Amino acid sequence: MTGKESEGMTNEGRDDGVAQDYGILCGRAIEMLRSKRAAGILLHPTSLPGRFGIGDFGPEAERFLEWAQSAGQRLWQVLPLHPAPHGSPYGASSAFAGNPLLISPDRLCEEGFLSQSALEEAPALMRDRVDFTAAREWKERFLRASWEESRATPRVVEELESFRGAPEQAAWLADWSLFAAIGQMLSGGWTLWPEDLRRRQPQELAAARRELAQEIAYQEYVQFLFFRQWGRVRTEANRRGIAILGDVPIYVVHDSADVWARQELFLLDAGGHPEVVAGVPPDAFSETGQLWGYPMYRWDEMEKDGFSWWTARVRMALTAADAVRIDHFRGFAAGWSVSATETSAINGRWTPGPGAKLFEALRRALGEVPLVAEDLGVITEDVRALLSALGIPGMRVLQFGFSEDDSEHLPHRHVANSIVYTGTHDNDTSRGWFAGLARAECGRVLDYLAVDFTPERARRLRRLASLTGRMG
Repeated sequence: MTGKESEGMTNEGRDDGVAQDYGILCGRAIEMLRSKRAAGILLHPTSLPGRFGIGDFGPEAERFLEWAQSAGQRLWQVLPLHPAPHGSPYGASSAFAGNPLLISPDRLCEEGFLSQSALEEAPALMRDRVDFTAAREWKERFLRASWEESRATPRVVEELESFRGAPEQAAWLADWSLFAAIGQMLSGGWTLWPEDLRRRQPQELAAARRELAQEIAYQEYVQFLFFRQWGRVRTEANRRGIAILGDVPIYVVHDSADVWARQELFLLDAGGHPEVVAGVPPDAFSETGQLWGYPMYRWDEMEKDGFSWWTARVRMALTAADAVRIDHFRGFAAGWSVSATETSAINGRWTPGPGAKLFEALRRALGEVPLVAEDLGVITEDVRALLSALGIPGMRVLQFGFSEDDSEHLPHRHVANSIVYTGTHDNDTSRGWFAGLARAECGRVLDYLAVDFTPERARRLRRLASLTGRMG
């Protein structure tokens, strides 16, 4: 990425007690991203190597950062780091909490939260693929053993209490820990819970907190461990001159703490079920479109309190990252809304999003926020106008550039305020992509690169990205 020198950043209008540190971190992130050309890696931590069936925040994460620094990388982009009960990080059960699967057993024992002998009981899990079920079952047992061994120690009692009381946790920890605790007691989604719990009657919530106090404390402990370990990884990245680029999906899943806790902010029926769900219309990639099933927001309700839920969400994201990519940015201009009774996304319609009002509210509350917009897919003029008005950098993907003549993803059409990728998490590697090209598309690649067949083509694509990526 390349760009002009960043202008002075202020942090006026912050509405919590950590404005100074927050402003310093955001200012550094903006400076790091915009001051000069930079290259980075998109790698979700679950893809790191390791012996516990899934990548985590342990020694391999720091080894990756050591390599990234030696390779001149200045950005590490991760996918959403939230609990993902069905595997996909975009199907999280909380927009705030961290994914327990990413907690490192090595670090847990190293820091005294569990005896080293517990590692000897780790099963032999696959190293080349993630078996989410097996990894989740073992790590759950491991984390509960850690809780039982360390819960009464003065150190854990003190540090956990400090974590609970921190401003960063005020908007979400109580709801998440109760939601997760109830989920351990009751099967099925929250719409199947007893009515008073589903409707969050105060008396029933208080009773649940008393009855499930120990499970709630365990869920808080898990979050304490997650953010403790990720904070160590992020600090190490920043020490090496590497900024973390996080990821905020625009929508949240229905069976989540967020929808249960703030039902008035979503288009739900009397039973708590979605009236309409999000998706994208039919296009060249799908004749029936994509039906995601996420409930749609009631943007009018969110606007009434100045988009406080979104403010809290972005603030939390920026405690875990130096800058944030906003997924499906076009949904802030207009979202594809489909009746919840439909089985495909064909019969949907565009419904207005909040537009610039949301981002103006974020800036009033948080100051200058370092954001990146995922502006891929069906991009209309209203989306382009919103992106331009906000001055947020968008994305270009080299692999998309050769499917049509003179695509905006080709390097000669890249604009200054953008980030260039060879591919995203939805794409194959450059080598795999090239091997699977149809003849016509392959011809466009060869003509554009002006090369005959050589094993160097994937390297040339990466070189194109490093030469043309711009931000500022």
